[in-house]
Amino acid sequence: MILAVHDLRVRLGRREVLRGLDLALAPGGLTVVVGPNGAGKTTLLRTLAGLVAPVAGAASLDGEPIPDMNRAVRARRIAYLPQGGTVSWPLPVASVAALGRLPHGERPDALPPAGAAAVARALAAVGLSGCEHRPVTELSGGERARALLARALATEAPVLLADEPVAALDPRHQLLVLEVLRERARAGAVAVAVMHDLALAARFADRIALLAEGRLAGDGPPEAVLTPERLAAHFGVSARVERRDGTLVVTPWRALAR
Repeated sequence: MILAVHDLRVRLGRREVLRGLDLALAPGGLTVVVGPNGAGKTTLLRTLAGLVAPVAGAASLDGEPIPDMNRAVRARRIAYLPQGGTVSWPLPVASVAALGRLPHGERPDALPPAGAAAVARALAAVGLSGCEHRPVTELSGGERARALLARALATEAPVLLADEPVAALDPRHQLLVLEVLRERARAGAVAVAVMHDLALAARFADRIALLAEGRLAGDGPPEAVLTPERLAAHFGVSARVERRDGTLVVTPWRALAR
């Protein structure tokens, strides 16, 4: 399964946010999209999810244009976790996760055994087992973010797109969530996450896609993309990049004058 964009151009209002982007994503490894603010990271994920239509070029899954997919089929094949998602109704945590089964035609309040098992696995993966009956509106921000991730996981789609999935989490749950995303990728999903935390991206990504001004400025293993030179050029920071005990460690330590 290949999730790809070719010569992708996306315009929001009068601004061309993505321009001439080429990227092909396969199962087996976690791809993390990084870049400075305004680089087009969220727009790329929304385009891959079929929520934004390109003005030129193509976004496809196994060669099928994503904008042309039947909505129900697309929802079964592509799970999308937006940045800063909210829940306004006091639904139980399990019911929120069960919404991920809607693309399969399953009622959240009457799940078949397979659907119930998928929801249980998703809640366990994000550390919310035992919280099934708690109203989601009474959860902390980090717990609510994990409940929404459980909803995406419960779909069991072959493509998982997550926009800033660890932004509201404490350090322990940041590690837990990134381990879940990496495990989903290695189990055969196409897993893509947008992140701002370069240290965590360096540690967990199998592949880094660096966006800058709507273009691909780097693509490859973390050590090949997150170099001091690129971090200075695109993020405006001086950073130390080194390997410690086999792990790539990126430490931004000074903002550079622009």
